Amino acid sequence: MKKTFLSDKTPIYCLIPSEAFILDDHIKGYLDHGISVKENDVIVDVGANIGVLGIRLSKSFKSISIYSFEPIPEIFNVLKKNSQFSRNINFKVYQKGIGKKLENKVFTYFPNSPALSTAEPEMWEKNPQAFRNAVKGSLQNAPKKFWWAKLIPSFFIPFIAKKLLKNSQKISCKIITLSHFIKEENIEKINLLKIDCEGLEWNVLMGIKKSDWAKIESIVMEIHDIKNRLKDTVKLLKKHGFRNIKTEKEKALNETKLINLYATR
Repeated sequence: MKKTFLSDKTPIYCLIPSEAFILDDHIKGYLDHGISVKENDVIVDVGANIGVLGIRLSKSFKSISIYSFEPIPEIFNVLKKNSQFSRNINFKVYQKGIGKKLENKVFTYFPNSPALSTAEPEMWEKNPQAFRNAVKGSLQNAPKKFWWAKLIPSFFIPFIAKKLLKNSQKISCKIITLSHFIKEENIEKINLLKIDCEGLEWNVLMGIKKSDWAKIESIVMEIHDIKNRLKDTVKLLKKHGFRNIKTEKEKALNETKLINLYATR
C-alpha cells in the first residue's frame, strides 16, 4: 500500500499511484448529465476499488453516507484505509461483491492492474484486441500528469497489455444482492447508485427486488455492451421509472464496448 496525492493535492492510499490518478479522472464526469449529490444523501458504490469516489464525496460534503463494496481482499484493504483516512464516520466499507444472488464467486485479480480485476476475465481473453484498444485509449487520453504516455509507440501496446494481465490470481469472494443489503441495513433511500464492477453490472440489477427499485433516485454505471446489454439495461430502467437516461463513451474507451450510463427519475 502506498500514499499518493491526486491532481488537487488530495491525499489518498493506493496500490499503484498511476491507477489512482486514472480512477480519479474516470469519476470526474459522474456528477454530470443530471446526476447530483447533496448534503445528507446516501450513496451506494458497487465496485468501489480503492474508494476514490468516497474520498471525493467525503471531502466535498460534511454529512453524506457512503456504502462501498469491494470483494478483492488486497484492494479492499486500501479501501478500508481510505475510509478511515477520510474521517467520515458514515463512509462504510464491505468486503463483498453485489450480484443477483447470495453466493461465493471466483474473481480474477490482476496485481499489475488491480482495477481490471473481474469475475469475467473471459471478456478480455475472448477479444484480446479489445483489451489492447483499451490500453491504447487510456495511454492516449491519460491525465495531464502522465503527458509522456502519449509518446509511447503503438508497437509497445501489446507488451504493455500482456504485462498488465500477467501473474493473475483466482480469489473466492462473497456475493450478496443489493436488496439483501437494503433489508439488512434498513435503507429507505439511495440517492445515487454507482456501479462499476467489470462486467457484472447486469447481475447487480438482477439482484434488486421490485419493491426496492423505487428507493433508488439515480444511477451511474459502466456497461459492457455485449449481447444487447445496453439496450436491455435501458429497457429495465425505464420499466422501473427512470425517464432521463443518457449514455457517454469516454475518449479513452472509444474503441471498446464500455459505455457510461446516467439515469435519473
